[in-house]
Amino acid sequence: MQSRLAYVEASLEVAKQSRSIFTRLYPESAIAAAIYADTLRAQKIAPLSPIAGLPVSIKDLLDVAGEPTLAGSTVLRNAQPAKQDAPVVTRLKQAGAAIIGKTNMTEFAYSGVGINPHYGTAPNPADTAIARIPGGSSSGAAVSVATGLCVAAIGSDTGGSIRIPAALCGLTGFKPTASRVSKAGTVPLSFTLDTICSLAHTVDDCITMDGIIAEDSLSITALPLKGLRLAVPQTLFLEDMDQHVSSAFSKALTCLSAAGAYIIETPMQLLAEYRSMAMFSAPEAYAWHRQLLAEKFGEYDPRVAQRIQLGAHVSAADYIDMHTARAEWIGHMRALLAPFDAILMPTVPIVAPEITPLIASDDAFFHANGLLLRNTGSINILDGCAISLPCHEHGSLPVGLSIAGAANTDGKVLAIARVVENTLAKIRSV
Repeated sequence: MQSRLAYVEASLEVAKQSRSIFTRLYPESAIAAAIYADTLRAQKIAPLSPIAGLPVSIKDLLDVAGEPTLAGSTVLRNAQPAKQDAPVVTRLKQAGAAIIGKTNMTEFAYSGVGINPHYGTAPNPADTAIARIPGGSSSGAAVSVATGLCVAAIGSDTGGSIRIPAALCGLTGFKPTASRVSKAGTVPLSFTLDTICSLAHTVDDCITMDGIIAEDSLSITALPLKGLRLAVPQTLFLEDMDQHVSSAFSKALTCLSAAGAYIIETPMQLLAEYRSMAMFSAPEAYAWHRQLLAEKFGEYDPRVAQRIQLGAHVSAADYIDMHTARAEWIGHMRALLAPFDAILMPTVPIVAPEITPLIASDDAFFHANGLLLRNTGSINILDGCAISLPCHEHGSLPVGLSIAGAANTDGKVLAIARVVENTLAKIRSV
């Protein structure tokens, strides 16, 4: 078995040459964690954490003591250094993770595309012939795992920022109920919707990471697929699918149905109405950024600054009304979801677009961004939990299948994801 040290050293060597994946590396502490884990393994002193000594990355919006947290920007280069690690970082270190670096991201996490004009954009590893977006905003996080440099990555998800890159890069990304993981020590996008979470290769890997970073522990009971009632919303969420996504999603549903799950097509119009309440990010981001924007507007990614500034036009009364409407809507949604075990939908309706056209055209960029965020954003407004897992055939462009539920149904969603993943292995091996 490869030593932890050999793995970490190999990852660091590649990472040094991969400037668009990482914004900062931690070679000394990562190597020390790997050596310590290898020593304990050799001496068989005590059971080790599943990630002890293994390379893990953290998104560049998490505080690490002694350095400014950039959040994919240049405007924070001279900000005050963090006084202490974010609680999630502390938990990773306590578990013995070899944190090899901070990963690149969409500036201030404000898009699902993953393009960063300051530090470059790491191409999606799923296609070596065409440079495609990795998805965002946790772009470097996904690429660090998809390239094998890390076993898992910590990112964030405000409207889909962990599930979108997971879907586009062929990975598994889990967004827990937001309150389960501390957001302290992170640069916020939306105080209401931000969720700190992880992506990895498998459902079990995501369960492992959740057990490390979450404030509570889940009880995950094995479920049979047969008899599960899985709702497939027909309003909005299946629109504008490209042919490849449509085919992969259809095959996945057929496979699950053949294994005994009840696939229930339902309008679920109420879920689609989430978009009338989806303006939390702009006013909350503007509240945090307004002084920085006044001082350093020209240093922002123009596309990010444009979206943040929309928040200046949201009145306090409108903001309060949005919170009231959301709370009422969530109550109605919980009643609507009660007869079902989970919701199924394509994580995103398109495969990863090419990078160059999206850099060149604002229209192309914002059209793609809207499509990428459309399905995933509903679960953030719901305050729910969701996981994206691959459902495409081997060798084809990645497609993500989303399994979602209401708040605090995390254990059930993960149990369903585990059995769905095993069932879809038939498709994935083709």
